[in-house]
Amino acid sequence: MSDKLRVAVIGCGGMGTHVHLPSYSEMKNVEIVAVCDIVRAKAEKAAAAFNVPNVFEDYKELIKMDGLDAVDICTPNYLHSIIAVAALEAGLHVFCEKPDAINTVEAQKMKDAAEKSGKTLMVMRNNRYMPISGYLKQYIDEGNMGDIYATRCGWIRRRGIPGKGGWFTTKEQSGGGPLIDLGVHMIDLTMWLMGNPTPVAVSGATYSKFNDTDTSDSVHSSFGEKKADGTFDVEDLATGFIRFDNGASMQIEFSWASNIEAEDRFFELRGSKSGASWHSLDDKLKIFTEAQGRTVDYLPNVNNNAGPGHHKANLMHFVDVVLNGKEPMFIPQQGLNMVKILEAIYKSAETGREIQL
Repeated sequence: MSDKLRVAVIGCGGMGTHVHLPSYSEMKNVEIVAVCDIVRAKAEKAAAAFNVPNVFEDYKELIKMDGLDAVDICTPNYLHSIIAVAALEAGLHVFCEKPDAINTVEAQKMKDAAEKSGKTLMVMRNNRYMPISGYLKQYIDEGNMGDIYATRCGWIRRRGIPGKGGWFTTKEQSGGGPLIDLGVHMIDLTMWLMGNPTPVAVSGATYSKFNDTDTSDSVHSSFGEKKADGTFDVEDLATGFIRFDNGASMQIEFSWASNIEAEDRFFELRGSKSGASWHSLDDKLKIFTEAQGRTVDYLPNVNNNAGPGHHKANLMHFVDVVLNGKEPMFIPQQGLNMVKILEAIYKSAETGREIQL
């Protein structure tokens, strides 16, 4: 391999053109050699914007391209595993937008293909790269929190349904609503901070109460392409409870629409030595512990907007893993565990029972 990673981006929608392509274009060790989208006009527009020499409509033709090292998948969810497996079998490294896949069967195929090919498979886990995440991870790894035994996380919106009527709200293409769309982010971050324990059981409930409203107060509702006469057969709120093999537990809540005060992303960790929390509403990491015989609150001075941005940092890490052999912060087993959790929560919501993993 040369000193540059030759990448093709598949899917020229919002994430592809506003996040992945701009990020790669700023990396001196990356060459964007092709873009692909089933709507050729989108691919041509992206190619013109980022000076990309090759345009494809069919990923099957793209992965046959000479001189290609890796593909970056930014398509609707149901295509993630299909394209990833094909690319890995073609001998290419793969970076994929979250979620890993829409069910465990497909996630397992991705993991198996990566192991058989010996190529890198990485899925977007951008919240691990927030400055507050790195600070807290080091704090935890140094033993300052003790045994982390109970956690809580979520991403809740007041009115923020993305691409209503399009693939986001069509279960066959998305795999679900806010649980699979937003849950990956905060469940993964919280599990990573906990040391990636293995999930063993989940219970959950889902609700769909806002499929008749077009009201929006969130920038996130602009994601995707809306269809006035489209499908809305997914949840708009999911709650749940996860048990892990080390005895720890996690409460979760994810919504696209709820009658709440404001949109918020958050995590809370409770450890035997100290606790920690972060809410996007004020974007401050807070640590709670004891000192000199009394309870004490710490507010570490961490600028969460420092650095290249957490999406770009995740992509930079992928490039570093492939080009320089950096130890990956994400492995496919973590992706499989995530999809097992999501799938089981949906099953629990349907059956009304706790699901063993």
